[in-house]
Amino acid sequence: MKYSRLSVLALAIAATPALAADFDLSLTDDSAKGQVNFTPTNADIQAGAGYTYHQGSRHIANVDLHAQGRTAVGNLPTTAGIGMRGIGWDDDDLDGGAIGLGGFATMNIPNVPGLSVGGSLHYAPSILSFGDSDDMTSAEARVSYRVIRNAEIFGGYRYLNTDLDGGGDVNLDEGIMAGMKIFF
Repeated sequence: MKYSRLSVLALAIAATPALAADFDLSLTDDSAKGQVNFTPTNADIQAGAGYTYHQGSRHIANVDLHAQGRTAVGNLPTTAGIGMRGIGWDDDDLDGGAIGLGGFATMNIPNVPGLSVGGSLHYAPSILSFGDSDDMTSAEARVSYRVIRNAEIFGGYRYLNTDLDGGGDVNLDEGIMAGMKIFF
């Protein structure tokens, strides 16, 4: 079973340049996440999919769909999007998911070419949650530096939490992260 997952992951990474605009790989102490965005940052729609493996056999998948555009915050050129993120998770006895509403923004810092800050926030109330999830919050903040024309490195913080139907809550994924993004 382990080799089957590795084979599928290797095939997905090999096929990514033909199907995607960018590929993002990030790590925390307890998790590894791969994200593929199918449309470039200058398109009107952003669509993507991701998979996170969290230590202890927790699997998390997401599908994103946002309307996006270019704007400015103050004098900072910004790419922003508003839409939804569907998240499904499986962890031994429990599983669930949600359709979170929210958005993202990435601001470029003109005084330091290649430097940008960004983040995303999506929230799903109980009406948009299913399985063992009663609600869900997904948030991320990052600082990125474009090393070369088609690659950047980044660091930041990732948080994914769900309240459980039976009471209590669980942090599905949380921690300081580091990663890289490749543009095709």
